[in-house]
Amino acid sequence: MTIAILGTGLLGSGFARALRKKGEVVRAWNRTVDRAQPLAADGIEIAASADAAVRGATRVHILVSDDAAVDAVLAAAAPGLAKGALVFDHSTTSTAGVVRRTGESRELGITYQHAPVFMGPQNALESTGLMLISGDAAVIERARPLLTPMTGRLIELGPRVGAAAGYKLLGNLLLMAIAAGFTDMLALAKSMQMGASDIATLLASFNPGVSLPSRFKRMADADWANPSWELAMARKDARLMQAEADQAGIVLAMLPAFAQLMDAAIARGDGNADWTVVAKGLV
Repeated sequence: MTIAILGTGLLGSGFARALRKKGEVVRAWNRTVDRAQPLAADGIEIAASADAAVRGATRVHILVSDDAAVDAVLAAAAPGLAKGALVFDHSTTSTAGVVRRTGESRELGITYQHAPVFMGPQNALESTGLMLISGDAAVIERARPLLTPMTGRLIELGPRVGAAAGYKLLGNLLLMAIAAGFTDMLALAKSMQMGASDIATLLASFNPGVSLPSRFKRMADADWANPSWELAMARKDARLMQAEADQAGIVLAMLPAFAQLMDAAIARGDGNADWTVVAKGLV
């Protein structure tokens, strides 16, 4: 019983090594063959081509960069895929791409199942983290005992094909928003002759992460009439931040764009509402 791994970047290599440690027979392939070679030291067979990697495999796992790469890998592997082959794609891709590949694979007699992950390389190696899955219930039932040992949690998101891809993009957007916020915090701190250690000190006591679900619920419920922080006051604070940065000649990346949203909401008469009213029209 052989498991094929197509794509041996950081996640693919972690998955391959974790499966091998569990006693599985693993065959790996990478478009740049030299990048897969270190896995041979772990007892993993290195295939010279994608079709050779999948030939005779009980299941296939794809871990590449984007839709175009997934399409190219599937095309390269196609000659070696048997009818009824089970292909798991863990790549972060578009929802439309997932829907298209699911349909095309079904017509070819292949089961293609998208299962993106919130996992870093160490998670892949330790079988921890989150894996998302959605689509045909029968396929998910078949996939569950195979995928669950590869991750800390397998989160099932219903029958909509492509839903897991959408959830992954939403999660990554939140991570990017946090990174953008931290970047502006570092810039603002520098403008006030403060630094990263000061931000760390603040975060040691002030942890807004615990309030994220309640803040989002207020936005999703359009509960803006009883403000915890009036939009006009939030905008005043944004002006103070911008003034500090401008005085020091330091550019803020995120704040100016968000300030435009606040200005638009105030212009339509929502200055006394909760500051999350900037989401009006989206919920």
